[in-house]
Amino acid sequence: MSTTGARPRGALERQVLACLAVADHPLTVAEVLADLGGDLAYTTVMTTLTRLHSKGALVREQIGRAYTYTVAGDAQAMGSSVTAQRMRRLLEAGDDRAGVLTRFVAGLQPEDEQLLAALLAATEHPEPR
Repeated sequence: MSTTGARPRGALERQVLACLAVADHPLTVAEVLADLGGDLAYTTVMTTLTRLHSKGALVREQIGRAYTYTVAGDAQAMGSSVTAQRMRRLLEAGDDRAGVLTRFVAGLQPEDEQLLAALLAATEHPEPR
């Protein structure tokens, strides 16, 4: 098995989920393949979509002979989750976490900085359930 161009484990699933999370309509295998670009095979994308559907991450609907796929549940929440995972990976890839976070916060708009502060405060002192 060649490792040239190999993706990290689960990377293609995350890319497919991100693609579907931002789509404004259900996508076919061919549409997902076109959005992903690169040199992926149709069958690779089809297999990934089928596996995500069997895991319950996607909803599949048959239209004629083809299937269309959408993210199961709240697509906006899925999109937020994918973005948060990307941010976390970028932060973990660097050597200077404090520097990265400092520059990130410094670049926020005041309303986003206030939202972040409120989220951090809520995390530090969670409300009783």
